[in-house]
Amino acid sequence: MLSVLYAAGAHTENGGGWELPTTETLVAVILVAVATVAGAWLARRGSGRSAMLFAAASGILLIIAVLHLLPDAWDEAHEAGVPWWAVPVITLASYAVMGAVVRIGCPCEPGRASGIGAASGLALHRFLEGATLALTASFAVVAALLVHAASEGLALAALLAAQPRRRVAPWVALACLSPIAGAFVTSALPIPNGLMPLLLACVAGVLAQGAWVALRLAHQRRPQERRFLGMPATTAMTLAALLTALVVLAAADR
Repeated sequence: MLSVLYAAGAHTENGGGWELPTTETLVAVILVAVATVAGAWLARRGSGRSAMLFAAASGILLIIAVLHLLPDAWDEAHEAGVPWWAVPVITLASYAVMGAVVRIGCPCEPGRASGIGAASGLALHRFLEGATLALTASFAVVAALLVHAASEGLALAALLAAQPRRRVAPWVALACLSPIAGAFVTSALPIPNGLMPLLLACVAGVLAQGAWVALRLAHQRRPQERRFLGMPATTAMTLAALLTALVVLAAADR
């Protein structure tokens, strides 16, 4: 999905100088921001069903990491001449570092560290999505990213569900603004070829750790049951994963 970023480097080298994103690109990133807010709003409205929301967030984050980011990272590494082992090593390292952060914890609500980590990873991910929109804001890509963004807003708000609204708002705002930043930066500067696969692999590891933590939090919301997850939470996780997978595959086949 992000292989078109190489065209950005060539475009900048040929044209030179600062170029503003097109009107179509700005409209696209604004719509993506609105979809993100809508997904976060739905998650906050359903805070009473936290087990299902955490399960859905787990499915969303896992699919984004496995079906979206890792394949892109692998393709980008092959095209940029980055060693094949760099992608799995960076992914596992970022997963382990994020896991250590979660275990160490912080003097705040349980699970907040993982939520902030996922929010940071999503912000970088959304930055790269904004870069993609700056280069190929076709109807199919925008439509897929709108549903994708709503899913990410849901996952983000679910992981930060224990926080007051005023503390969640800055992270949602960051997720909304990062695609706009990506569109502007890509219009002016190329992203180094060798850096792209490493960034994607790092984000994949962070989001995979967020998916695991969300799954554990979903289980903690149902301590009365012997099963790891109840049927409603399992259904929510499955449906969220399937919807996100369909969106990711649709964007990849644009």
